[in-house]
Amino acid sequence: MPGYAQGMSGLLDETTEELNTELIKRYLHVFETMDASDLEDVVAEDVIIHGAGHNVRGRHWVEQSVLAPGLSACRVHIDDLFAARDRVTVCFTMTYTHDRTGQDVTMTGLKSYKFRDGKIVEFWGETDVYGILHQLGLVPEEFPEL
Repeated sequence: MPGYAQGMSGLLDETTEELNTELIKRYLHVFETMDASDLEDVVAEDVIIHGAGHNVRGRHWVEQSVLAPGLSACRVHIDDLFAARDRVTVCFTMTYTHDRTGQDVTMTGLKSYKFRDGKIVEFWGETDVYGILHQLGLVPEEFPEL
């Protein structure tokens, strides 16, 4: 019965995809609660992170992102999410309150996560750091020509 085995594989993939989707939602929720200790449940200690021209290793890099100084009251909106087998890709918008001014600032991003044994083991992505710095008045609207 080749159709049966193929159908069972599809069920396993769907269950894995649903579990990984829930793990990503838990992961993103940590940015709202700012409780970095919750990362232990969803991010591998030796996670590999690719982005912004770097490759780094270790959950402490994610913890530093969660605890970004000067920004609080994070609200995460998932704009799009796609799960397939051991991968989940998310487009998101994060809205923070800038502590010094009380101003809301937003940052968009796109990340692709890889899972193993119920934890994020690797991810790739970019966020619009320039956009958030511009909203805070830390970079010019236009750069002078060289």
